[in-house]
Amino acid sequence: MNTKKKPVNVRYMTMTAMLSAIAFVLMMLEFSIPIMPSFIKLDFSELPALIGSFAMGPLSGTVICLIKNLLHLPMSSTGGVGELSNFILGAMFVIPAGLFYKKRKGRKSALIGSLVGAVLMSVVSVASNYFIVYPVYTAFMPMEAIINAYQVILPQADTLLKCLVIFNMPFTFIKGMMNVLITFLVYKHISPIIKGAQER
Repeated sequence: MNTKKKPVNVRYMTMTAMLSAIAFVLMMLEFSIPIMPSFIKLDFSELPALIGSFAMGPLSGTVICLIKNLLHLPMSSTGGVGELSNFILGAMFVIPAGLFYKKRKGRKSALIGSLVGAVLMSVVSVASNYFIVYPVYTAFMPMEAIINAYQVILPQADTLLKCLVIFNMPFTFIKGMMNVLITFLVYKHISPIIKGAQER
C-alpha cells in the first residue's frame, strides 16, 4: 500500500511544479490596458493555479501561487510587497474555487466557486492595495501622482480609496473571470494529464 503512494506523490509534485513554472512565465508576460493607469498590469498567472486547484485541490492551487511569487521575488520592484499581495489575492481566488469543486465536482460548482473566489479577490484587493502595496509605491511615486494617473481617466477619482473601488476592484474581478473563462475552455483537454496526479 505504501509503495503505491510514492509515485502518486511524485507526480502530484511534478504537475504542481510544472504549473508553477507556467504561472511564473505568464506573470512575466504582463501588459498595460488603456482604461487603467500604466502602472497597473494585466497578466494571466492565476490561470495555472486555478487549473491546479480544480485538478489537484485548493492546496495545490495555493502552492502554485506561492511558488510563482517566490520565483518572481528576485525581480521585484517593491521589495517583495507586490509579490506578497499577489500571493494573497491569488490564494483568495483559487481556494474557494477549489473547495467548491472538491465538494461537488461539476461545471456548476466550479463556476460558483470561481465567482466566489473572483469576488473575494476583488474585495481583498482594495484592502491589500490600500494598506500594503500603494504605501510602498509612494517611495517611488508620490501619492498625488498616483491619484493623478487615475484622474486622467476619471477626474472624480480624487482619493486613493475611490481609485481602488472604482478602478482596481472591478479590474481584479474581470481579470479573475477572464482566467475562469480560459480555464473552462482548456480544462477538458488538459485535465486527463493533470488528474493523473490524483489518487483515484
